[in-house]
Amino acid sequence: MNINAGTLYGIGTGPGDPELITIKSAKILSRVDVVFAAASTKNKHSIAVGIAKSHIPKKTPVKILSFPMTMDKEEAIKSWKKNAHTIIGELEKGKDTAFLTVGDPMTYSTYSYILQHIRSMAPHLSIVTIPGITSYQAAAASLNMPLVEGEEALLITSGVKGGDRLRKNSDKPENIVFLKAYRNVKDIVLALKDADMLEKSAGVINCSLPGEKIVENIMELNDRKPDYWSLIIAKQKKDEI
Repeated sequence: MNINAGTLYGIGTGPGDPELITIKSAKILSRVDVVFAAASTKNKHSIAVGIAKSHIPKKTPVKILSFPMTMDKEEAIKSWKKNAHTIIGELEKGKDTAFLTVGDPMTYSTYSYILQHIRSMAPHLSIVTIPGITSYQAAAASLNMPLVEGEEALLITSGVKGGDRLRKNSDKPENIVFLKAYRNVKDIVLALKDADMLEKSAGVINCSLPGEKIVENIMELNDRKPDYWSLIIAKQKKDEI
C-alpha cells in the first residue's frame, strides 16, 4: 500500500452552464495536480473540460482519455481498464487527480465505469465523488416544470432503445425522463402517445448551453435531425390545483 498516494476526485461539471458547477468542485479543481476527462476515440473534444476550464489553473495538466463509442462490451471493458490504469499511475505518484464528467458522476456517466475498475484494481486508493447538477434537473428548471410532487414517482431512463422501458412498466409512472432521446425519438413519442402522456410532455435540446432550445410540442421532434443532447420530460395528466 502506498500511504503517500493521491486522491481521485470524481467531479460532475453540471449540464453545460459553467455557472452551474458547484463551489466544492471549483475549489477542488483549483488545487489538484492532474485533471482527466473522457472523449471519443474519434476526437479529443471534451465538453466537461470546456465547462470547467475557468476553474482549472493554466499550469494544471489536462489529459484526455479516449473511450470508444461502441456496443462491443469486450472492447469497452478493455478501454475502461486501460484508462483506469493510467489514472492509478498518477495517483500512485502521490498526485491528487480529478476526473471530469458532464452532469452528475453517478448518472449515466463514464466515470462510474472507471470508478468500478479503480476500486477493483487498487482498492487502497482514496476516492471522493462530488455530485453535479443533472441535465434533467436543469431542463425541468428551464421548463418551470416540477419533476415530482406529493407522493408521485419519477422514472429516469435512457432513450437509446426508444420507448420500450415505458411500455414495459405495467404501472405507468406519474413522471418520466428520457435521456439520450435522439436516435429513437419517434418511438419515444409513440410510447408517450400510447401512455396518454403526450399532452404533458416537453423536450429540451442542449440544456443550459448557448444553443438551448425548448420544444413544447414534442411531435416536432419527429421531423428534426437527432441531437445527442436531447431529453424529454413527460407527465401524466392530472387535475389542476
